[in-house]
Amino acid sequence: MSRPMKRKIETSFISTFSVPSSNTLNVQLSFPSHNLGSQNILRPWFTYSFSEIIMQMSTISEGHTVSQYPTIGPHHKFKESDKHNEMQVGSSASDSRAASVFDLKAQTKPQRLRARVQFATVCGAMYLAGWNDGTTGPLLPRIQKVYDLNFAVVSLIFVFACVGFLSGAFANLYLDGRFGFGKVIVIGSVCQVIAYAIEAGALPFPAFVLGYVINGFGMALQDAQSNGFVASLKDNPEVKMGILHAVYGGGALSSPLVATQFAQLPHWSYHYLCSLGVAFINTVLLIAVFGLKTQDECLTQIGQPPGEKGTSEKSQFSQILRLRAVHILAFFILTLVGVEVTVGGWMVTYIIDVRGGGPSSGYISSGFWGGLMVGRVTLLWVNKKASSYRVYGMQHRYQRSQVGERRVLFIYAILAIGLQLVVWLVPSLIGGGVAVSLIGVILGPMYPIAMNHTVRILPEWLITGSIGWIAGFGQAGSALLPFLTGAIASKTGIKSLQPFLVSMMAFLTVLWALVPTTARRTK
Repeated sequence: MSRPMKRKIETSFISTFSVPSSNTLNVQLSFPSHNLGSQNILRPWFTYSFSEIIMQMSTISEGHTVSQYPTIGPHHKFKESDKHNEMQVGSSASDSRAASVFDLKAQTKPQRLRARVQFATVCGAMYLAGWNDGTTGPLLPRIQKVYDLNFAVVSLIFVFACVGFLSGAFANLYLDGRFGFGKVIVIGSVCQVIAYAIEAGALPFPAFVLGYVINGFGMALQDAQSNGFVASLKDNPEVKMGILHAVYGGGALSSPLVATQFAQLPHWSYHYLCSLGVAFINTVLLIAVFGLKTQDECLTQIGQPPGEKGTSEKSQFSQILRLRAVHILAFFILTLVGVEVTVGGWMVTYIIDVRGGGPSSGYISSGFWGGLMVGRVTLLWVNKKASSYRVYGMQHRYQRSQVGERRVLFIYAILAIGLQLVVWLVPSLIGGGVAVSLIGVILGPMYPIAMNHTVRILPEWLITGSIGWIAGFGQAGSALLPFLTGAIASKTGIKSLQPFLVSMMAFLTVLWALVPTTARRTK
């Protein structure tokens, strides 16, 4: 081909945009051809300039629908058979997020500052949740000794907490539509203040476990609202979801450091006064920052328009409960959170009774929660790498791997099972402690990955409610699985902890395999 002809082809790059009536922006790229007789000559992919490649990458990265194969010319008719060559990048939720990128750039400095303050405040609510989950493990042997209880009876703590979590998850679906984000999350925080006031008095055991019901109810509301709020953000929500749950790990890391000291003191229940102080500060911050406003009002304050609304005549409650993916993800989170709290809780008792650890074994719980926090931050780049854009040449464009995070979670699950086998089969106190910390690192990214995947596969107008249900229902796992552990241990001994954890991790992997990979179209 002559040089003038080549230059003419290179300068005749044409992009034809067609905007249909739907919300999805279709971008049909047409590549010019030079007719030589009866043949049409297309440019090879490696002859495109860097600026052209960047332009197409940015077009596809915004979640637009692009034709998988180039058309012959600018006037080429799009055939029915070509529909099979069309590739959808992202779900309807990601499409609407891409449409709001310009709005985010228009944020004022005060709006950006308020957005950071709002995010930091919901992180504080998750810190309180982590603080609560990290408290029980180091105090459990002392509670068992003070009240003279066996494994089965002391596990009633987890049963009553589970009742609170489940009732909170159901109540959130109603309360969110009735009162809105700001009021519901404050109600949850106030419930925790009341619960810690009851537990700090070291009342008789029936009254003591009543505090766990109230605490579980409040935690479910806060967990649901915090996850739903962050998922609704359009400014880098994946990273923020990872940070949110890293802060949860930070709370669960710091709590055992304090609880281990109180477990060795005569007034062991005074630890709950520390928890009460954290919960009170959290309540004040939630009221001051969000002002009991709805989620849409809070998002408007940071320059983000309200999310897409559904057109179905059915209630949101009914729509959410009809989605199979929501229930699979809810059971996945329930099992995951249950495994995390079981490791962070019962592992201390296992180390003391089986490995001969001393009173300072509670620090192993801190090591696990610290690993969880580190994993949710340091492995963010691994998750992002797994779902990054991949170039297959101009014939396939820049296809995003929508199942990248699915694959990496399977890898995490296999590694966690392997490390749990090390704790089980290698009779080493130090080696077991290190392996427990590494298990925390591996389990850490799973929760944010599941929440991010939920955003991809569900309709946008159901995301907040669905994530609220998934998070609230899943939080029940922090009570259900530890209770089952205690019930089994009362019959067979605490040695049963390790095979139970391995089986639950395997079940976790099976549940993740059942989670849908594509978005469901819902009116």
